[in-house]
Amino acid sequence: MSTRTVTRLAKGMPTQDGAGVSLSRIIGNPYLQRLDPFLMLDEFKSDDPNDYIAGFPSHPHRGFETVTYLIEGSVRHRDHMGSEGYLGPGSIQWMTAGRGIIHEEMPQQENGLLWGFQLWVNLPAKDKMINPRYQDIPASDVPEVDVPVGKVRVLAGSLNGVTGPVSGVATQPRFFDVRWQQAGDFEHELPVEHTGFIYAYKGELNVAGQVIREGEVAVLSEGERVVIQAQADSGALLIAGQPLKEPVAQYGPFVMNTPQEIEQAIRDFQSGRLVS
Repeated sequence: MSTRTVTRLAKGMPTQDGAGVSLSRIIGNPYLQRLDPFLMLDEFKSDDPNDYIAGFPSHPHRGFETVTYLIEGSVRHRDHMGSEGYLGPGSIQWMTAGRGIIHEEMPQQENGLLWGFQLWVNLPAKDKMINPRYQDIPASDVPEVDVPVGKVRVLAGSLNGVTGPVSGVATQPRFFDVRWQQAGDFEHELPVEHTGFIYAYKGELNVAGQVIREGEVAVLSEGERVVIQAQADSGALLIAGQPLKEPVAQYGPFVMNTPQEIEQAIRDFQSGRLVS
């Protein structure tokens, strides 16, 4: 069985987004632009309310999916359709923007630690104009699987016969939060053709002899399995998905296949037809 290696290492870039939220852009920066089908990965982590309190006021999306996963803190979501939800520690929201959605994401705390991630996942051309939908999943619905080194929170995909709550996603994602309680190896089989990466959010990892330090993302080669070594009290996101191998045209919150489709999305938003 072939074991994946690390083909590239990168570190997140400090930036601001929304109304001034400080974050680290891990994928989607000049050094690591995209990993088909993944368009962006941000980590926001601060106990200074000035870094997050302004949140992400009302803004549009079309043509892709946003995934918000919280480790600590709370965020409220609202959109133009009247949908509203709350994300607390350990919860995940998988939003399929499809043809269009206008929403806001605002912290529900005035102090304390807010820590989480937002991942953008592309949609295939055939699905870019589907009806929007949400999968709002509380922490209590995310299974935790015991493994020799600790626990794995299975958000999407399957591990040891346990399937995560996120379903019906075209790119067939795996999204695992691996938490080491003792030193050792975590091993997992992945579809050979899936694009895969690891983000070390706590501690230091080792994959096929390559050290991955906290705050670094490791892009994985093709292969049938991945082996991640770490010490106790380490944590990592292991994420993989089916590449789409389609052209990408992106302008801010719109991700389509051609510049003409981007221009149409902008016109639709300006004329109020984005969500009609």
